[in-house]
Amino acid sequence: MANTLDSLPTGVPASISGFSTLAPDVLQRLLELGFDEGVRVEKLHAAPFGGDPLAVKVGSTTVALRRALASAILIA
Repeated sequence: MANTLDSLPTGVPASISGFSTLAPDVLQRLLELGFDEGVRVEKLHAAPFGGDPLAVKVGSTTVALRRALASAILIA
């Protein structure tokens, strides 16, 4: 399975296992959006021509994330 959210195949569920180095305010915003360790995530869709942004289901909410930010979310 993939190690980061951006490389997770579409439609495959995973759990957040942590975060790579992020600015404290960015990490805080992700936590406010529901991205916390142990939460189930699934990549729903990637935009064409480079795939930015990604549509991600976190818990029961759908969020759009830039690929660079998704690459900082570690999954298991």
